[in-house]
Formats: sequence, structure tokens, C-alpha cells
Amino acid sequence: MRLVILTFFMMLAVSVSASAQSIYTPEKGTPERAAILNTLRLPVERELKQKIVFVADTFNVSGSWAFVSGSLQTPDGVAPDFSRTQYAEAMEAGAFDNNYFALLKKTSGKWRVTAYQIGCTDVCYLPWPKKYKAPKALFPYTE
Repeated sequence: MRLVILTFFMMLAVSVSASAQSIYTPEKGTPERAAILNTLRLPVERELKQKIVFVADTFNVSGSWAFVSGSLQTPDGVAPDFSRTQYAEAMEAGAFDNNYFALLKKTSGKWRVTAYQIGCTDVCYLPWPKKYKAPKALFPYTE
């Protein structure tokens, strides 16, 4: 009987743990989605010195973590002008893609940018799950 009870509680613990790690995508127009993207917008627009619209290909949220990736546009729907940014040289060399990857964490009820990368030509977020202790399931590709 003890074995049955112990097994039951172990299964319960595993199911609670699994449900705590569920991944979802906030719907367009929701306050949560806007809060995440607006939090990311601040450092990206400051860095690029222009208004940015995020086109999200991947938008995963799990608990207090969010991972977002996609391409960047201006409000006019065109690619940003990277010629006056730190990415200009990489663009000219063909070592730059118009993309972004971002990891955010919600603390004290506010989303905060943990890390972001622009222009990656590889899987630049690969070390993030381990480095920031973020759930691996959040990311579209991990080792």
C-alpha cells in the first residue's frame, strides 16, 4: 500500500511539474503580448535609433519566461536601416540576417529583457537555457 501511495505522489509531482512548464503563445492584441514586445522594444529601438515593429515567428511563454524571435520591420513595413548601426559592417560582409531573438523574464509583475541578439546567422540563443536557467522547452531548438 505504501508503494502505491508513494507512486501516486511521484506521478502527481511529475504532472504538476510538467504543467508548470507548459508553453503557450499569447494571442495578438492581448495585454501580455503587448507588454512583452514593448519591453523588448525599448532596448532595440535605442540600439537601432529607429522605430521598430516585431514580426514574431516564435512567441513562447512558460511561467515567468518568454522567448520571442522573428524579423524586424519599421512601421512602414520595410526592413530597418542598419547602415548607421553596429551591424553595418556585418551586413556588407553578408554575415547578418534581419532577425532577432529575445529572452525575457517576469519579476515582480514586470517583464524584463534577460538577453537579446539581432542579426544572428546561427543559433545564437543556444547557450541561453543553461546560462539563464530558462526552461529548454521554451526554445525552438536546443542541443
